[in-house]
Amino acid sequence: MSKRVMQSKKPEIMLDQYATAPLYKQLYERLRAEILSGQLEAGARLPSTRTLASELGVSRNTTALAYEQLLLEGYIESKVGDGTRVAHLQPEQILQVRKSSRKTASGQQAAPKDALLGQRGQLLASISGPGDENTTGASVHNVAFRIGQPDVTSFPYETWARLISRHARQSLRAVSTYQNAQGYAPLREAIAAHVGITRGVHCSPEQIILTAGAQGALDLLARVLLDPGDLVWVENPGYQRARGALLAAGARLVPVPVNQEGIDVEAGRQLCQQARLAVVTPSHQFPTGVTMSLHRRLALLEWCRDVQSWIIEDDYDSEFRFSGRPLEALHGLDSSGRVIYVGTFSKVLTPSLRLGYLIVPPALLKGLIAARLLIDVHLPLLEQMALTDFIVEGHFARHLRKMRLQYLERRNALVAALHQELGDRLDVAVPQAGMHLMAWLPTGLDARRVAQQAARHGLLTTPIIQGPEDAITRQGLMLGFSSATPAELQAGVKILAQAFREL
Repeated sequence: MSKRVMQSKKPEIMLDQYATAPLYKQLYERLRAEILSGQLEAGARLPSTRTLASELGVSRNTTALAYEQLLLEGYIESKVGDGTRVAHLQPEQILQVRKSSRKTASGQQAAPKDALLGQRGQLLASISGPGDENTTGASVHNVAFRIGQPDVTSFPYETWARLISRHARQSLRAVSTYQNAQGYAPLREAIAAHVGITRGVHCSPEQIILTAGAQGALDLLARVLLDPGDLVWVENPGYQRARGALLAAGARLVPVPVNQEGIDVEAGRQLCQQARLAVVTPSHQFPTGVTMSLHRRLALLEWCRDVQSWIIEDDYDSEFRFSGRPLEALHGLDSSGRVIYVGTFSKVLTPSLRLGYLIVPPALLKGLIAARLLIDVHLPLLEQMALTDFIVEGHFARHLRKMRLQYLERRNALVAALHQELGDRLDVAVPQAGMHLMAWLPTGLDARRVAQQAARHGLLTTPIIQGPEDAITRQGLMLGFSSATPAELQAGVKILAQAFREL
């Protein structure tokens, strides 16, 4: 049995509820094909998810999932007060897909690639974002601008090995049974002391839960706090893997624009006043690098109190601040117990360590611990014990001081090279913290095309589009500087300049 809708001057949409592909995937593929074929013209307004669901006789979740994937892939745009419209695609994008469509139509029928996955699994498999593997199709060898990668060559491996060895010999026998799901108590005490001094986060060790990096923290929170269909504010542009954790929990995302003051709270209220959750990076917004102003922080907290929502503060690389002391966390301004703090050691030590943590209001502890027991019980203990000594004995603070100076040198080298080679083509936002910078492009230049051209020379860059909710879409390249030497960064800029000249 097929579901269909006919509208004047609009293509017919047919969905087969008995087909192998799920309904949302069928709808996504039909709309995508109509956009690429020109049946749905650039700028054409699409019906709301509620209206389209009613016309098709399907659930709103089906239409929302299809729109979400089209939005993530750039086929549609959603502007405040203007609804959802077909995006303006580059001619080469349309030509490439049309060629592919002709091959399929000529008899090469491909089996559904993800037929064994559920709807959410298929959606998650389609998501990629900043820091993920290169998706341009070119062979990338130069990783000068890799995102989110600390310099692992500078880590004090001998010290770490000594601490691991000490606990492997002396401590494991005493802790070989099941342990506290929240994590190693001495490590939670060390974290509470550290964030209290450096981030203005005042908490007890009992409020801390150790997780498998920040991603594990986001996943745990999404599982416990959200029901399928709940609305969540996410920064636009923002961290794609946070979106993935939310989508895995069945959330409906509300992209809220970011400007020079951080997330636009008033725009968020207009888009969706009653969201269940907001996920933000206030200290160093990912990817733009801006710091949320005090005015915006207070407005966000006021919104959260008004609607009894929750705020997840992802403080992913705040330790690397190059001028003055690190800004205090949003958590320190919260007087109503609605902010949940997420921290990680993956960015400051090594990514493979996979240790992060949550600082949560006491009211949430019972549910989070219960979920943790059902997921993985607790993290392996040896690394937690070694990290405790690493912090308490002062190795952590020394390593942070060393890496701040090293990353500052690399940031300066990258900024100088960009000004020298591309000063008339790029608006470089010099970050005061973090491990990457944003290089904004002139109006009319497509960041994806620049990234593709650079990839043809073996150089990995990450295109960012600030919008489409903004009145003016801004495009740029996110360039990491933490994992490459100054010489490697300078060489990478020369390759990037060559790519610009070829465009």
